[in-house]
Parts: sequence; C-alpha cells; structure tokens
Amino acid sequence: MKINYKSLGACLEVTGSKHFLKVDDKTLMIDCGMFQGRRNESYEKNHDLLFDPSKVDAVMLTHAHFDHSGALPVLNINGFDGNIYSTPATRDIANIILLDSAYIQQKDAEYIKKKALKHPERNLEVREPLYDSDDAIKTISNFVTINYHRPFYPIPGVTAEFYDAGHILGSSMIYVNINDKVKIGFSGDLGRRKLPIIKDPEIMPDIDYLVLEGTYGNRLHKSFGMAKDDMAETINKTYKRNGKVIIPAFTIERTQEIIYIIHSLMLEKKIPEIQIFVDSPMAINATSVFKLHPECFDKETYDEFISKNINPFGFDNIKYTSSVKESMDINNYKKPAIILSASGMAENGRILHHLKNNVENPNNTIAIVGYMAAHTLGRKIVDGEKEIKIFGKMYKLKADVVKLNAFSAHADYNEIKEWIKNYDLKKLKKVFLVHGEDDALANLKKELLSVGVKDVEISACGTDYELNV
Repeated sequence: MKINYKSLGACLEVTGSKHFLKVDDKTLMIDCGMFQGRRNESYEKNHDLLFDPSKVDAVMLTHAHFDHSGALPVLNINGFDGNIYSTPATRDIANIILLDSAYIQQKDAEYIKKKALKHPERNLEVREPLYDSDDAIKTISNFVTINYHRPFYPIPGVTAEFYDAGHILGSSMIYVNINDKVKIGFSGDLGRRKLPIIKDPEIMPDIDYLVLEGTYGNRLHKSFGMAKDDMAETINKTYKRNGKVIIPAFTIERTQEIIYIIHSLMLEKKIPEIQIFVDSPMAINATSVFKLHPECFDKETYDEFISKNINPFGFDNIKYTSSVKESMDINNYKKPAIILSASGMAENGRILHHLKNNVENPNNTIAIVGYMAAHTLGRKIVDGEKEIKIFGKMYKLKADVVKLNAFSAHADYNEIKEWIKNYDLKKLKKVFLVHGEDDALANLKKELLSVGVKDVEISACGTDYELNV
C-alpha cells in the first residue's frame, strides 16, 4: 500500500485550499477553494487547475468558506463527477456560496464591461465568469451529507469521519483511517474556544499525521470579551462623529457573529440605538440556514436567546437588504449606521460600492473583523495605503481604519498548541503546515516543536510526500 499527500493550494498562502491524499491508485481531494489575491493572478490560478479533475475519485469538504469550496464548480466543469462529502450545514451553506459566487461573477463582469466602454482610458480588463448558476447547481447535486461522528467510506479501504472544528456553522476536521494502518487528520480551519453561537473545536482520535492550518501562526488574539468591548468603542466613537461603520464581513459566521454581538450590546445598553444594514442577499440566506441548524449552537446561545424564544439575528434596528435599489438607498441614509456587506476580503460584491462611497469621509470607520490575504483590497486598507483602487478608480483612504482581530474564527498559535497537546505526541509522526503565510508558518513550526511535536514540515506546493505505513 502506497500513501501520498500533496497540496496544490493554501501552501505558503491562505487562500485556494486544495489538498490531496492518494492511496494506491485512488485520489481523495480535501477542499477545493478559490484563490483570492491579485485579480489577474487569481483568475489564472482559478481557471487553470494544476491537476486533472477527472482523476479525482471523491472530495471531502471541511467547510463552506469560499477559499475552501468556491472552485468546486470549476472542478466539475473540467471532468470531476464523484461524490462531495460534507456535513449537512456545510452543504446548505455551500449551496448559497456557490450560487452567490456565480451571480457576483456575472454582475461584476457586466459592471466592468460597462465601465470599460465608458472609460477606455482606464484599460480595464474584462474576465468572463469562471462558472454560472447552472454549473453551481450541478455541483450541489454531487454532495453527500454526513453528520458528525458518523463513519463513511469515500474510497475503498478508507474510513473517514467528521469532527466539529468550531470555525463556522457545520465546519469539520476530517479523521481518515486507512486500512487501520495509518490515521491522518485534516484540521480544515481550526476554530477557537468560547466563540459565540457555535460549539468549541473537538479532539479527533489519535493520529499518525496531521495537516494543520496556520493562518495566525505568529499572532495572538484578544479574548472574546475584549472583542465586544472593542466593537462597542468603535461604534460609540463613530456614532458621536455622525459617521458610518463599514464592515467587510464574510457572510457565513462572521456576519451572524457581528449581528449577535451588536444585538447583545444593545440589550446591555452599551451602545446607542443605531441602524444596522446587512447588505448581502447571501447573508440573508445564510442567516436562514443558521436557524435550520440549532444542533450546531453552543449552550450560551441556547440559554441567552433560543430558550427565551428570541431571534439572535433579528431585532428592531436591523434591516436586511436584498435588492439593488435597497442597497443603493443606503447611500442616502444620513444618520449614523452600521453597514455589513460582503465580500470579507473586500474583493468583490456590494462592499466595493459601500467602500467607494464612504472611504473618503473621515467621520466614517472601516472595521476589519477578519483575516485579509495578501494583495486583496482588504489587506491594502489594513496596511493603511493612502490611496486604494476600486473599480479602476483611485480613492483617498480618509476613513478611520480599526482592526478587530479578536473576532477571528481561526485559532492563534497558543490556541493551536493547547489543542494539539490533547493528542499522543509520541504517536504523531509528522505535522504538515498549510494555510498560512511564510512568517506565520515558520513561527508555528517553532511553537509546535517547543511543545513536543517530533516533526513539522511546511508544505511545499506540488510536492508529493510519501506517508509511512
């Protein structure tokens, strides 16, 4: 029996997760995410896959975030027709994300085409969508849903099982048992303890090998209690300036988490009554999915809201906007407000329009509540660039920029160390690090070795690693 592991995405970067496990002549793929970064580079990486999808026998999806699931239709278009295994909540969220991605790609292409015709001097390059709604629907039909802790058999000789990763609704780590001889764990995106709404990360059975994410491998987060305080301070300061708080937020988990926190702050009278706009059709649909999966909620959410028949995602001051007209009308709102919109890295979607209309007003605040990958518009805002390009036009960044990293749904390096200590480190032969930038993975490697992990390797893209039986 020959076992090989390889990564072709999210190696020395944090987007485009694509990992492979080959057992003899059968190939399992773990995640198939979109790469996000420089526009031309992203399009080429997402369009031109570095492998033959027809040779992939099955896909196991850790969770539905775009950088883990967004390229699944590209896989299908290019010859894959196997099963895609996920938890039920992940399937429901992926359905929303893939359809929304198809729609956004179409609308962004139409918008750029109009701008290119109107402003030929900008030399705007128009890219055709990578897939359409029909492609997304065909992909969803390949899903097979499996609950946590229910073994399944993706290829002959391999038993797999999902464990709660505590990252987003339905997120999972994947425990892979190959003929009772080799046990491999894939962390997916490892979450944090004591985050609102969802349960804490679980511990898989002991493993021989671990493929581990390292997004925050060189950073530490504030506690969630401090995150609430920081959010309250940001809202109060902006309110006093009669400004708007603009939040680029992932529509899955992060948007619901922010709504939950704002709702709690209002109930606790820590912030004034302020209008909240959730301007994302996908976020509206995703919030509905949350209501369908209370089995994923933690005890605190149940005690504070569900047991009292209070909807944590709906209250008097919140308005969910779905139509383009409603979205445009937000620009005419003259009072203080909070605007949550996608995408989370500010690369596409309605958030671009809100940024365009608000970044040059110093009364406003752009609140960064998640990780921004290199070369994305969100990273440029975080880095404090004085001018940013939106739809081919330069805008001066005069709005206040506040980084609220305590809202991260990724474990930091101390949290990862505490989690990995639950395993038999004498049995654990090797840890492969993925989903992190150079400095983060280098530091995480050092930290893991310091707690007794025997061997840690930063995965090199395209390198085949043979796993010993």
